[in-house]
Amino acid sequence: MSPRKKVLRKVLDLPVIKGFKPYGPESGKQNSVPVNLLYEEYEAIRLSDYDRLNHQQASEMMAVSRPTFTRIYASALRKIAEAFVEGRQISIEGGKVYFDSDWYQCDNCHCNFNNPEKEKDIKACPLCGNQQIKRYDSDDATEYTAKKSCNDTCYCPDCGFEQVQQPGQACNQQLCPTCNSLMVGKGTQNC
Repeated sequence: MSPRKKVLRKVLDLPVIKGFKPYGPESGKQNSVPVNLLYEEYEAIRLSDYDRLNHQQASEMMAVSRPTFTRIYASALRKIAEAFVEGRQISIEGGKVYFDSDWYQCDNCHCNFNNPEKEKDIKACPLCGNQQIKRYDSDDATEYTAKKSCNDTCYCPDCGFEQVQQPGQACNQQLCPTCNSLMVGKGTQNC
């Protein structure tokens, strides 16, 4: 029996940050691989704990069933607890989501912004004015990841080791198993 098809989850707002980093003398020494909090998990925390909606109300906002919302919320809490206890960085990206309005990212300053007024075209970044912007498109029901420009292969610039990119994690968040250096996307130094 094949697994059920994952329903896209509605996200009203992108997070204002891309993650958290621990600080202190021992931060990041035990495990430097970040915990990946998906956009739908962020949205579940935001709706339930920040907006103080009950699970039924929050599930309706995300257009999923209440049991599905509860599973997403529980997964988010587990990941946050894991990051706190182990002193790991939290990275917020990825997931099977769609947005309430059109969202864009500037190629220059990498700010995320939306277009709630669909009748007006976006011509430039509202922050820096750059005209090179890209639209996040989830119409094809593929997994959304902010850094899709990378190839599917990560390599280590220090020792040359290569491996297949792990889903939901950018290459620059993976450590080389050979020499413990940060990996980069093959063909680019920015992935």
